[in-house]
Amino acid sequence: MGMTLIEKILANHSKEDVVHPGDIVDIEIDVRAARDFGGANVVKNIQDYRLNIHDPSKTFFTFDCNPTGSDQKYAVNQQICRLFARDNGLKVFDINTGIGTHALIEQGLVYSGSTVVTTDSHANILGAVGAFGQGMGDKDIAAAMHKGKVWFKVPKSVKINLNGKRPKGIYAKDIVLGLLNHFGANSLLGYSVELYGNEVDKLTLDERITIASMATEMGCAIILFTPNEAIMEYSEFRRGEKLQLIKADKDAKYEKIFDLNLEKFVPRVALPGKPHNTVPVNKSKGIPIDSAFIGSCTNGRMEDFRIVARILKGKKIAPGVVFKLVPATDEIWNECLKEGLINIFKEAGAMVSNAGCAGCAAGQVGQSGEGEITISTGNRNFPDRQGKGKVYLASPAVVAASAIAGCIVPPDEIPEKPFEKNYTSNRVIADTLDEIFTEKEEKPKVVEGRVWYIPMDDIDTDMIYHNQHLSITDMNEMGKYTFNKLSGYENFARVAKPGDIVVVHRNFGSGGSRHQAVDCFKTLGIQAIVAVSYDAIYERNAINAAFPIVTCKHISRLHLVDGNDIRVNFETGEIQNLTKEISVLGERFSEVQLEIYQNGGLF
Repeated sequence: MGMTLIEKILANHSKEDVVHPGDIVDIEIDVRAARDFGGANVVKNIQDYRLNIHDPSKTFFTFDCNPTGSDQKYAVNQQICRLFARDNGLKVFDINTGIGTHALIEQGLVYSGSTVVTTDSHANILGAVGAFGQGMGDKDIAAAMHKGKVWFKVPKSVKINLNGKRPKGIYAKDIVLGLLNHFGANSLLGYSVELYGNEVDKLTLDERITIASMATEMGCAIILFTPNEAIMEYSEFRRGEKLQLIKADKDAKYEKIFDLNLEKFVPRVALPGKPHNTVPVNKSKGIPIDSAFIGSCTNGRMEDFRIVARILKGKKIAPGVVFKLVPATDEIWNECLKEGLINIFKEAGAMVSNAGCAGCAAGQVGQSGEGEITISTGNRNFPDRQGKGKVYLASPAVVAASAIAGCIVPPDEIPEKPFEKNYTSNRVIADTLDEIFTEKEEKPKVVEGRVWYIPMDDIDTDMIYHNQHLSITDMNEMGKYTFNKLSGYENFARVAKPGDIVVVHRNFGSGGSRHQAVDCFKTLGIQAIVAVSYDAIYERNAINAAFPIVTCKHISRLHLVDGNDIRVNFETGEIQNLTKEISVLGERFSEVQLEIYQNGGLF
């Protein structure tokens, strides 16, 4: 009995002549890769267990989750991988390359019948060229880099025949959304799926990538295509050598065979929350949008951007809509530039980012805010996956048309005038001034507390409250990051107590305008800060926030040590070390500072 495509590939990479579903076999891996997401953990596993690299020429790092290098945690992980790669002679597809799986295809490293494992859950996208691709965890990838092999359970195979002629206006994204609509998220769970049909044979590489990329959302192990002549020529050109076409045997046994009528497929949109919850685009027509996105490993290809350019040319993005475009690879980005597409995008009012995963990996443009409605070509629209908004999934054509219209529309129904949003305010306006200006309890002008004495100059706002936490808007969360970048005081937030008073030296709060560097102390219940001097912006921020700060040039005379009890008088400026019975005179609150302090803030 013959073998299916997945069985053929796995047998060719094992010591077995024939494999069957359920068999567990060791398979040789042609490409072992780790992304910036998870790559540092792979390195840690290799170093902790003192493993060597089996074959450096087959081992890679791909930095696609945060290709801008804008997130400091990602930047640290990326540098860990770079240093490891240098020491071990490994190639890094760095932040200027784009999505790793796409780069592997472009570089000719993946082709018909090859095997790949990476930390990318969408590694099964490589089924587009008839290759075995699987996402695996950090330990698996470390083992693969060390041994050159991994164990794998041979999955059952399913054949899907797409019969009939492909209707006009049906894009690859509509096909895969149609498959999701038919099969849902789990009816093909764990299966290797092979797609066949006359129209399937005509699908381009870019179209196959779109369909294969959403195997994960269907629950499949992989969606595999048998390469046609054009794709084999592409792979051979990229590889630089003649390749063997690997395909299923004619007498291969499939667990299930499905026959679907392609002629009944229609343009579709996946509703927010579940990629498999799809409806015809006409049923979601008219839904207002705030943003639109083209990209991800599903639809960041050259053909996708040509579709978008044809729709956008000579038109403008609707007012109030942000249109974000992210090519899958730098090669595609440069081709868009060469063909003049970038100019079309910019003239229409779109934003073009450098190549990478974008919003799907939360490391680039494509995130959404509270209440934001996005239409996207991505593969996932799970709640909070790309922010706090709601995400609809659609083809590049529907996304581009909707960006122009300001609401979801098919590409042949773009209105002459864009949809106009009716903005309503959620603010509650007080009927009378009495409801705003109520009588406030007078705040204490003298405070006492345990002292934190930090005899340092130039403690800047990064040391106080690092910029990696600036996205936090809930003041109650800010306190736990106080001083976490100040050497020797990283545990301050965990051991400080409400009522404590901080005493420092010169130029406290230098370097930044962030208000969080004041609010973090308020959250912890710190009563006041005393310093020899303050940065001008920090001083204003503290005063306007009604957070007590006192200037005192004679702090050293107090002979403070951590744990002393001190008293601070805001009205007179007197500061007393109660433990040692020493007092000095600092600057008293100005009339303005005292008024704002008693008012509870500038407002």
